[in-house]
Amino acid sequence: MQLDTNNIPQHIAIIMDGNGRWAAERGKPRSFGHQAGVDTVRRITSECTRLGVKYLTLYTFSTENWNRPATEVAALMGLVLTSLEDEIFMKNNVRFRVIGDLNRLPIEVQQKLHETEEHTAGNTAMTMVVALSYSSRWEITEATRQIANEAKEGRINPKDINEDMLTQHMATSFMPDPDLLIRTGGEERISNYLLWQIAYSELYFCDTFWPDFNEEELKNAIADYQHRQRRFGKTGAQIEEGKEHKA
Repeated sequence: MQLDTNNIPQHIAIIMDGNGRWAAERGKPRSFGHQAGVDTVRRITSECTRLGVKYLTLYTFSTENWNRPATEVAALMGLVLTSLEDEIFMKNNVRFRVIGDLNRLPIEVQQKLHETEEHTAGNTAMTMVVALSYSSRWEITEATRQIANEAKEGRINPKDINEDMLTQHMATSFMPDPDLLIRTGGEERISNYLLWQIAYSELYFCDTFWPDFNEEELKNAIADYQHRQRRFGKTGAQIEEGKEHKA
């Protein structure tokens, strides 16, 4: 598939859904699907780097996922430890970052995440962001709490609170908003993921379970994105007129 290399989304966010159902179809435990999903992460990370994507944000474990059976949660935490391999990051020159309520994670997982962030800090081709123990409501609540404390301490005037200030207090403040949000697995909902950041993102849903999502599926999503007109509240005529002026 031929893509427009001048119109590659700079930030792709993905809801990696369908691991459990993929495993169930094969008569395997859910953990088998999660392990297969890690292999997909490796392939998609490499392909995004090759295509020139600058940020890849992966919804790995939500705050609501803590309500899953303890055995599955434990398996997922173990998988986090074993999947943070240097090869995927160093081979592709990828920086690793993590966002979420990390204090809820086991200490050894927290340490591994911190070590990986430090070890890959110099990589420049792409930043892969893992949303772990994350939800948008948690993030927005935390940002609001921080701003309220700063106002209480007199460091900011409540009259100065605006969208930019709230954005700066988000866990994602170090990166641009997603251009494209992909959800695999057939569901068509956002599931408490990057609600503030995807206000004007293009949304793409596919039926493919995450373990089967491959490079060609990724290109299909990007091709679909490239055929859309991103208006950001303007009319189509205004967008076309702006293109003419730039030309």
